[in-house]
Amino acid sequence: MQDRGLTIHFNDGSKMNIEFPKQTENDMAASVRLAEALAARQLLVEADGALMVIPFDSIKYLTAYPAPGGLPAYAIKAASVSG
Repeated sequence: MQDRGLTIHFNDGSKMNIEFPKQTENDMAASVRLAEALAARQLLVEADGALMVIPFDSIKYLTAYPAPGGLPAYAIKAASVSG
């Protein structure tokens, strides 16, 4: 499976990079997991034998790569970011 990455940009200006293998077999399952994480208002990451619980209140934004398939219709697609 292809590796994935997530950069967490925190409210205090710091950031954390996380690399992980693909977690689901298809885009529909990935969408369900994303919805569950958003509803829980926290990100759970098991890394290096430890569990990190990162509350969404401390997160400014997330960058996930590569972009998942099956994004909702209201997502802006094929965009470029600058500045």
